[in-house]
Amino acid sequence: MARFRSTGRLRLGTSVSTQINTRQYERGLRRWFGGMSDDVKRAVEATRIDVQNEARRRVPVKTGRLRSSIVSRAEGSGRSVGYVIGTNVVYAAAIEYGLDEFDIFPKKKKALYWPGAAHPVAKVHHPGIKAQPYLRPAIEMTEIFWRAHASQIGRR
Repeated sequence: MARFRSTGRLRLGTSVSTQINTRQYERGLRRWFGGMSDDVKRAVEATRIDVQNEARRRVPVKTGRLRSSIVSRAEGSGRSVGYVIGTNVVYAAAIEYGLDEFDIFPKKKKALYWPGAAHPVAKVHHPGIKAQPYLRPAIEMTEIFWRAHASQIGRR
C-alpha cells in the first residue's frame, strides 16, 4: 500500500507538497511483474497532472490569473517520488484560507481617497474574504487518482 504525506506552507502564494512512498507497492509489483519502476513513475506523474488539473478546476476565477499560475513539479528520486503543487500569486493564500475582516489605514497621508469617492476618509473597513479552498481539496484527491493510475500498471 502506498503511503501519502501532505505538508502545507503559507508564504508568498500557496503551495502544498505530497510525497508518495511507493516502496511497498513496487515490491509487490516486482514480485509479480519484474522491474516496474518506470510504470510506477508514470503513475505518479499522471497523478501529479490530475491533482494540478483538479486544483485549476476548483479555483474561483475572476481574471484567470490565479488559475493559470497553478503549477506542479516532480520531486524526489529512487523509490521515493512525489510532487509539489502551488502558485506564486500573492493573494492565493487569501483565497485558499480566507481573510478576517480588517481596517485599511493610509500609510503616508492623513486620509484615503480614490476616484469616485465622495470625500477623503481616515480608514476603510474591509469585510474579509470567505475561504474558497482549491489546493487542499485537490491534494485530498491524491489517493483516488493514484489508485486509478496504479491499477493500470502492468496493463500497457
